[in-house]
Amino acid sequence: MPGQVIELNPVSHITTGYVGQPGKRVFYLQASKGVQVVSVILEKLQVEALAEGIEQFLRDLKTRHEGLAEPEVAYRAERMSLKLPMDPVFRVGQIGLGYDEDNDLVVLVATEILAEERDQEEAAVVRLFATRAQMLEVAQHGHSIVGQGRPLCPLCGQPVDSEGHFCPRRNGHRW
Repeated sequence: MPGQVIELNPVSHITTGYVGQPGKRVFYLQASKGVQVVSVILEKLQVEALAEGIEQFLRDLKTRHEGLAEPEVAYRAERMSLKLPMDPVFRVGQIGLGYDEDNDLVVLVATEILAEERDQEEAAVVRLFATRAQMLEVAQHGHSIVGQGRPLCPLCGQPVDSEGHFCPRRNGHRW
């Protein structure tokens, strides 16, 4: 049986964000259209990859469609807040980007991660249509929130808590 499909075309608001303290944060992708709010859970690495992917996608669009104007964005973090309540529809397994040339909208497709015993056709899907400016702001905000996390160990690259961490490159000694 096909999974649930939620489509917001176009979104009035789209953002990434998190709830919780560094090391215990839950990351979200959230969009709204009117009173409808859709939230899905992401991993921190997915937020970072999404931000980089959006930037690359927008550069590629500019190359393929020479007449496209640069999106005008005055990034302000306070506009990128998550809306409450956050009732996530699912945890994201895959994210894809597309372009609706007729309407000049970027399409973000998020697909549910499934347990191995379930058929991929059962996965729920969220399709979000946003302007290039909105997506650029999502990318800028994604970089910003990922950068607010725990510092990384210069030896192993793993996050360092306030108590330190056992670094494998230092044979388990605290950093």
